[in-house]
Amino acid sequence: MEVTIEADRKNEIGIFKVLEDFIKKRLVYEFHGGNPPSKELSYDGNPSALISFMNQEKLVTEDVILLLLVYIPHVLPNFLNDIITDFFPEGGDFPELGSVKGKNHRGILPTGETAIYILAGNDIEARTHMIRYILHESILFQKKIIELEKVPYGEPFLSGKLILAEEYVHLFLTGKELKPELSQDFPASLITTGLCWDDLVLNPKTLTEVKEIENWLAYKEVLLKDWGMQSKIKPGYRVLFCGAPGTGKTLTASLLGKYTNKDVYRVDLSMVVSKYIGETEKNLSKLFDKSINQDWILFFDEADSIFGKRTNVRDAHDKYANQEVSYLLQRIEAHPGLIILASNFKNNIDAAFTRRFHNIIEFEAPTFEERIELWKNNLPKNVGLESSISVEELAKKFNITGANIVNVIQYACLKTIANKKEEIQRQYLLEGVKREYTKEGKTVHINF
Repeated sequence: MEVTIEADRKNEIGIFKVLEDFIKKRLVYEFHGGNPPSKELSYDGNPSALISFMNQEKLVTEDVILLLLVYIPHVLPNFLNDIITDFFPEGGDFPELGSVKGKNHRGILPTGETAIYILAGNDIEARTHMIRYILHESILFQKKIIELEKVPYGEPFLSGKLILAEEYVHLFLTGKELKPELSQDFPASLITTGLCWDDLVLNPKTLTEVKEIENWLAYKEVLLKDWGMQSKIKPGYRVLFCGAPGTGKTLTASLLGKYTNKDVYRVDLSMVVSKYIGETEKNLSKLFDKSINQDWILFFDEADSIFGKRTNVRDAHDKYANQEVSYLLQRIEAHPGLIILASNFKNNIDAAFTRRFHNIIEFEAPTFEERIELWKNNLPKNVGLESSISVEELAKKFNITGANIVNVIQYACLKTIANKKEEIQRQYLLEGVKREYTKEGKTVHINF
């Protein structure tokens, strides 16, 4: 049964009282008979992030109770202890309720057994139904908002603790969304940009193909659900960005996220790839498991290191390296979100991946006209150039990328400020250009 909670007039004190009443009615019913707890929930109060979330997800009664049960120890550590003590003032074992003690937390922590007892009591049929519900239907478990801790081999799996995902604990406690940070368990970092689409200078063909991705992000739900294509096409969208460094691949990924209100996470492949057999799959599994129910964009920069061509099997290491690629292929195909792989060269990527991309987008070096636009877009608007040099001259003489141009401008601007000049000097710009060529191991003849 769906529970509607009006967030503009409810608060957590009221909803915790609902949980308390539900648990007490369950205990009274199991020990003394009468009526089981009702699935019709109602209470009064003021708005909260917790209640807004319940409304947004349209949680049914079972999920409301599950969510409150797993959240309550973070707010009222003695909540369950107090209820049990009221019913068992002289103490004693209560194995039906399950629950465990934490290493530091001294109150009762709910387990899967706790949830099943509170929702279904000792009725075998009701318990079986509730176990099936948790395993196969609960939106909280499907989206990994709540997870069941793994137990030692041989112990009943429902004896594991119920765990509320860290980001939701933070959201309900503070009202603010917690963004995952780069760590061994989450080898990716959030990337953002203050730029807009007008700052991205690409040739018309590339820009058109990028807009196709934006269309998928904006209308995928309509395509899959309203148009009934969910059973006909695979979930997610996979695309390869290929082109020289500095041609706009990372900026494009950032802009796609910015204009479709989706977080973009750049995967740190140095933390993913391991020399130990099986560890790479484990690291990738953590990443995909964390992101599978989030509406994120995953951006694998310099993807050649892990998505590269498979080798001929010469030893056990080659065998397991190829298994890693096969595992990746499976996870990427099953991922429901947008995955972008970036590579300097298309031919470096394994053909097994390229066949499964929805699109392969080439980011070419900017043309003369595009270089003019890049120089104009990135030079400061309130500071002029020395008369002996022009944007057109820079664009014509130096075939460099957008990232190179930004670096040159930064160098020249800092030199201008440090030397108290009113205009950006020709010499500073040419010095900056030479530095960019030198960094890439190239030589250029420049007349200062």
